[in-house]
Amino acid sequence: MDPPQPSKKSKWQYLRCTPRSTLFELNNESQRSHVLLHAVSKWAKGEAAPTNLAKGRGINVNSHFDSGNIEVVDISQAQARGVSHELNLRIHADPYCESDDVSHFMWFYFRVTGAKGEELHINITNAGEGSFPVAWPGYQTCATYDRKFWFRVPTTYDKDTGVLSWKHTPAHDAVRYAYFAPYPYEQHQTLIADCQSKPGVTLEMLGQTLDGHDLDLLRIGDADDKDKKKIWVIARQHPGESMAEWFMDGMLKRLLDHHDPVSRKLLQQAVFYVVPNMNPDGTWRGHLRTNAAGANLNREWDTPTLEHSPEVYYVRNHMDLVGCDFLADIHGDEEIEYNFLAGNEGIPAWDDRLKGLQDEFCQAFLHTSPDFQMGNGYGVDPPGQANLAICSSAVGQRYNCLAFTLEMPFKDVHYAREPVQGWSPERSVRFGAAILNAILAVVPDLR
Repeated sequence: MDPPQPSKKSKWQYLRCTPRSTLFELNNESQRSHVLLHAVSKWAKGEAAPTNLAKGRGINVNSHFDSGNIEVVDISQAQARGVSHELNLRIHADPYCESDDVSHFMWFYFRVTGAKGEELHINITNAGEGSFPVAWPGYQTCATYDRKFWFRVPTTYDKDTGVLSWKHTPAHDAVRYAYFAPYPYEQHQTLIADCQSKPGVTLEMLGQTLDGHDLDLLRIGDADDKDKKKIWVIARQHPGESMAEWFMDGMLKRLLDHHDPVSRKLLQQAVFYVVPNMNPDGTWRGHLRTNAAGANLNREWDTPTLEHSPEVYYVRNHMDLVGCDFLADIHGDEEIEYNFLAGNEGIPAWDDRLKGLQDEFCQAFLHTSPDFQMGNGYGVDPPGQANLAICSSAVGQRYNCLAFTLEMPFKDVHYAREPVQGWSPERSVRFGAAILNAILAVVPDLR
């Protein structure tokens, strides 16, 4: 079902409805100009603006902020306090993705104000049209009052109507709801600033994205020592998989802790090349799976271009420059309630050496983190039939190295449920820290 199409708006009205961010929250002149020109050009063409802010009697819904995404269909306002309010909302879709032949969406993130003590009945009316509707059953919405502690709200999905719903009576005036606890672009910038101030860290800006964001790489360790192994860890090719950057947060903070013996040992043997956020444009815009051009970056590794997928273009070129002995590509899975590894059994280069390295890594990770397991995950590609447009397959084949995709759940791990938070930022952070033990186990055998 198509969203309702409002009549042509004034320039100012259109800017107020620009889904990427509020114009005056931008602190970069080029970004501000980009959003302004984009909005005005669409206004001039007579294209309708998606509505993502609505006011009613005491209840306000807004997603005009970093990583925000929602559109208001309508709010049924009660005539008295203490009576329930019906909020009918829609998720705004990513740009059309040619490689996947779909406009992806499932990510939502918005704030409701005027909500203290009010019973909210919230319906995501287009959930059934999302990218992975099979993943909605069993899903529980994430919520927060302070943007620090995220808890789950009981949620239901009606597969007949395709509506995702939850009822909640907030304890405070403002509450935020999200598909998973966000790791916004501003928080990413804080992470980069914190890391680059530590000894042994070099920040490299590989290039700019289509929206003008910097694509940041952190190099950790002595790159002049040619005997050191080159360890690459990247995350958030799919921006809505925010648990991936929480994972990176935990990994980086442990790696940069000079008191940690595992980190010290690792940096004696290896140099780390870390891209905590491969898709800052999608993060900023509130996308699920694509960049500003609608590219699914994890399907661009065979022939990336500056016009369509500059993020992959810059990273792959830098890999060619410095080399790659190990790659972990960090993701989140909407449906599967486990942490798991998707390996490279299907690449033409797969042999006993790569199999031995992958097995060694998995066994070490099992001993390091009870949150990791090997019994549940994706199927294995038949020999020689891997999709070499996918990052881990492309990198494993190109550099003949151990490379894999690591997935975390949007829901919870099936065998160790946490009833208040489910799979959470805190658990993602600790899972990220734990990977260093497993990397240390395989470093001596990488070449």
